[in-house]
Amino acid sequence: MEPIVYHYDFEFSDGRKERFDINLDGATLEPIDPMPALLPNWAKLESNKCEHCPLSAEEHPYCPLATRLVDLVERLNNVISYDEVTVNVKLGERTVIRNATAQDGISALMGIITATSGCPHTAFLKPMARFHLPFSNTEETLYRAASMYMLAQYFRWQEDRSVDLDLEGLVQCYKDVAEVNRNLAKRLRAEKREDGTVNALILLDMFAKTFSFSAEESLQDLKPLFHAYLS
Repeated sequence: MEPIVYHYDFEFSDGRKERFDINLDGATLEPIDPMPALLPNWAKLESNKCEHCPLSAEEHPYCPLATRLVDLVERLNNVISYDEVTVNVKLGERTVIRNATAQDGISALMGIITATSGCPHTAFLKPMARFHLPFSNTEETLYRAASMYMLAQYFRWQEDRSVDLDLEGLVQCYKDVAEVNRNLAKRLRAEKREDGTVNALILLDMFAKTFSFSAEESLQDLKPLFHAYLS
């Protein structure tokens, strides 16, 4: 299966340009790109480790998510949240171009890195990474997340496994992601860098917390779209 490749090009108002290439195995969605040769202390597993992390420092001395974010964080460590930037995203046959704040652009890139990083608590997001939609709003993300989860239940049903039609498992997944985001933010704040990457992470966290606390109510807002199925 061919690799999946995403390109994120950032052009700041002062003319600075940064490019990030995301190369994923077409079957597993595991990153193909090598790990950074030198890893900072903030990427160590035991640095603000999540309480629900199932990994051990003996087998994983570095947090897989933090490790995959090192390049982005170090290269954009002097970026301020509201810096103006033009982001050009190339995804296979599609190109998305948007004038945005730095935190919005970084958040979109950070989302796909997070989903494919190898963190056990973000692995459920891999299908969304496969069909990446840059700059999706809250309603679009809600629809995609719920659809992804229900398709997963269909595949579980095909294999005679238990299924969850109440989305309780998905709510728990996003609670786990919120905990990951909280501790990752602690790692980044400890470095006393500019707020671009931290606030980008906060944008991602807003959806995780919103879904965790109001999933049923939010999904009811989408129910009228399915009138043809309910007639």
